[in-house]
Parts: sequence; C-alpha cells; structure tokens
Amino acid sequence: MGTLSGKTAVITGASSGIGEATARRLAGAGARVMLVARRAERLEALANELGNGACFVSLDLAHPNAAQALLDTAEAQLGAIDILVNNAGILRTSPVDTFDLEELEPMIAINYSAVVRSSILFGRHMKANGSGQIINLSSIGASISAAGTGVYGGLKRALDAFTEVLRIELAGSGVRVGLVAPGTTTTEIFEDMKAHGQAGWDEYIPPMVGDDIARAILFMCEQTGNANAARLHIYATSEGF
Repeated sequence: MGTLSGKTAVITGASSGIGEATARRLAGAGARVMLVARRAERLEALANELGNGACFVSLDLAHPNAAQALLDTAEAQLGAIDILVNNAGILRTSPVDTFDLEELEPMIAINYSAVVRSSILFGRHMKANGSGQIINLSSIGASISAAGTGVYGGLKRALDAFTEVLRIELAGSGVRVGLVAPGTTTTEIFEDMKAHGQAGWDEYIPPMVGDDIARAILFMCEQTGNANAARLHIYATSEGF
C-alpha cells in the first residue's frame, strides 16, 4: 500500500509540467486523482494511464464560477476531498514600458483569484470533514524584486500572504495548508513565454524538472500526526539569489 492509499486528490494545471508530474507522484503513492485543466484530450490520456479510478474535468479556472463547479464535480465523483493542489498558473515578465496590459486580468484570474476561490471553498469542505490538505504553488519570484517581474512576483507574494493566513485560520481544524515555491523549472510555461516573444528563464541556468517539485508536494502530503510542512522553497542548484 502507498502512503496515500485511500486518499483523494484534486490537481489543477494537470495536463503538463509540474501538475502532470504531481499527478503521477500522488497516484503512484496510492491516491485517487482528479486532473483539472483545459486540454481534455491530455487529461483523458493521463487519467487512463494512471488508473486507480483517476478522473478528469476540463475547466477554465479563470471563470468566477469555476471553483464552485470544480468542488461540486469533485464531490460527485470522489466524495470527500483529501488533497487540493492549486498548480495552474500563467507566467509573463516584462518591464512597465513594454508590459502588455491585456495580460494583466488573465494573470490575476488564474494566478490569484482562482487559487483563492478554490482554497476557500475546498477549505470549507475539508474543515467540515475534519481533515484535508491544501497546497498552493507559489514561486521564488514572490521574494525577488527584479525588473520585469512586478506583476508575476506581486501576485505570488499576495498568494503567499493569503496562504499563510489560511493556514492560521484553519489551524486546529485538521486541515493542513502550505505552499511550495519553485525556482527555475522547465515546463510549458517557458515555451509559452518564448511563443510570446519573451525569453524563458530556463535559457539562463540549468533548470529543474517538474518531478523535482512533485516530490516536494508528495512530501508535504505525507506529513502525519501534528506536523504541517507549510512552506518549501526549492531552488535550482545554479540559482544564486
């Protein structure tokens, strides 16, 4: 039996990168997973590969009603939800002179609003059940002030503050709350940046891979007793900031 046998887990941004790697790790530890993203064909293929009752839902998390729809679907298919991993995100970096303001609202919607809504709604569900785990994906960019990163880093910093307060508010309820802040990690986010004419950060230093972060998420999910690994920062070995 795996360390997460009998557990259920909902993972957003699960069609690639860190989300896909996390789904593989949690499923490998015995959890029954629900995969969440927009690309249904990828989710279906991954769910079929993982087995163990893995399921998926194709959903645009930017929609204000998406978090409630996700909770309703998860409860209908999985019953009680033990783990929520809020991984979906958008990365755009640019100095103020060239920042495309059309990118602002989508970043706020996915990187902050969707995570807050899901955390609150799933947090209530877990509190009512007396147990659960919420893990929000932040970034080391939340603690770095560098030209071009103001919007992305600012949203991640706001998410850090929200997540810490959520942990405090749910303390003693049986619900663990924490965040994982990855450094430079090769994912499709960087390919998307390059497609938008921006340099991917993985061009500058040897990056981590999605499974490096997924193993940290699994570690958080495996905490027992009164332990809550509430904050993990994971740097690539060549990162010097």
